[in-house]
Amino acid sequence: MIGKIISLSKIADPRGNLSVAEQMKDIPFEVSRVYWTYDIPAGSHRGGHAHRHCREFIIAVSGAFSVSLDNGTERETYQLNRPYQGLLVDTGIWRTLDEFSSGAVCLVLAEDPYDEADYIYDYEEYLQSRR
Repeated sequence: MIGKIISLSKIADPRGNLSVAEQMKDIPFEVSRVYWTYDIPAGSHRGGHAHRHCREFIIAVSGAFSVSLDNGTERETYQLNRPYQGLLVDTGIWRTLDEFSSGAVCLVLAEDPYDEADYIYDYEEYLQSRR
């Protein structure tokens, strides 16, 4: 497996459910950055890159979308549609997010602060880095 689905605590309550993600417990790294994408137009995709160092934990907090992971030799696609589950994406994995449902919100917990130098945007460069 390239990615890993991690189920988070789900506390059911008639007033609404609650889920929790704790760093170094549910997520195997300290969270340095949190960001989310939303209002993604139909047919659009996000991602299309790999990180040299940063690990990420991706959650569909609302709606659904697909995450395709590629390690240079294998490719796996995960459907995220439960706000109490997330996908752990390790260092050096190419990712593309697409098939966003209407109203989808993608929450990402990142290990590192933003650093442009950590990104690989060219797939051929990515493949060369994997060799």
